[in-house]
Amino acid sequence: MKTLYLECNMGCSGDMLLGALLDLLPEPRRWVEQFSQIGIPRVHLEQSRQAKCGVYGTHVSVLIDGSSIQESHQHDHNDLGQITDLIDTLLIPDSVKEQALAVYHLLAQAESEVHQTTMEQIHFHEVGSLDAVADIVGVCLLMDQLKPDRILSSPVVAGSGSVHCAHGLLPVPAPATAALLRGIPWRSGALESELCTPTGVAILKHFVHAFGPMPTLTIDQIGVGTGQKDLAQANILRAFWSDSTLHPTSAPNQITELRCTLDDMTGEDIGCAVQLLWDTHALDVYTLPIQMKKNRPGVILCVTCSPEDSDSIAQLMLRHTSTAGVRKQVEERYVLNVRFSQVDTPYGSIRIKHYSGFGVEKSKPEFQDLAQAAKKHGVSIDTVRRCLPTS
Repeated sequence: MKTLYLECNMGCSGDMLLGALLDLLPEPRRWVEQFSQIGIPRVHLEQSRQAKCGVYGTHVSVLIDGSSIQESHQHDHNDLGQITDLIDTLLIPDSVKEQALAVYHLLAQAESEVHQTTMEQIHFHEVGSLDAVADIVGVCLLMDQLKPDRILSSPVVAGSGSVHCAHGLLPVPAPATAALLRGIPWRSGALESELCTPTGVAILKHFVHAFGPMPTLTIDQIGVGTGQKDLAQANILRAFWSDSTLHPTSAPNQITELRCTLDDMTGEDIGCAVQLLWDTHALDVYTLPIQMKKNRPGVILCVTCSPEDSDSIAQLMLRHTSTAGVRKQVEERYVLNVRFSQVDTPYGSIRIKHYSGFGVEKSKPEFQDLAQAAKKHGVSIDTVRRCLPTS
């Protein structure tokens, strides 16, 4: 499992996230060059190494017509429709466009709540400028390239004091930032400075699966993104990357089992809840028939997941079923390591799944590949299977 853990002890902004994720790539300069070709008008990224209190990281500046946004004093005030039209024209995958627009919808919801208007009537100021578009699209592209299986984050430090914005002098966190922080664990911290921007928080809110202390991980890489301000503490955001498939283990790991009993839901409603749970980071979802009080037939809905995902999944179970409570049990399990190889056959390439660990070695063909090859060539699954090596 590929895990990305974001340490937001000095807040979170779009450029800090962009720098931290870019710092995880083997060729960041090549990525920056490719980003310049996606079609954001007048925009160019500049990447540099920068030290904050002696800690070096990657800083990304967004240049508009060759100048930084601070130097140019230009802010493009756009509404959600204009932002949508711009993102739709970019030379990026459709899935990345959807992610970027989802972040902007979170920003629009927060702004419309603060200004007591509709999302369509909102005119973005700072977050509507081209540098914010570059930060959001850039982070979404990097997430698509890294493809973490789960994204975790520390509680967020937002800062304190006041901040100047388009509407005047506002308290920290600014109203839109505070609205976006709803549901996210955060605190002010000791520094009188705006550490969180609406863009940064919206990105976190969209991508992060769970907030809390860092779980036990074997870290493979650390990306460091630096902020613009020089502060008494190192103004950095760190991205810790762990790929557990690279670290075979002979020890059990933890798993959480969540259960609830249901006797007043239709089969269709239960099926809908099961599908919603499968769409999360649940490891397994199933139901068991039982007999309940008053002789009612019912089911147990059971979900297994990692301990880090248990709170968010339990919340979904409470929201999408009729239960009033979810039971939680943390257990240990022994898990074999998994890797894939490929075998060429007359019916196409078939993936072979290999399992190892605890003195065990075994393998089997990926059934989905067998089924697709059989369907494509009009033969039986067993015919495809017989073409595979016997050892």
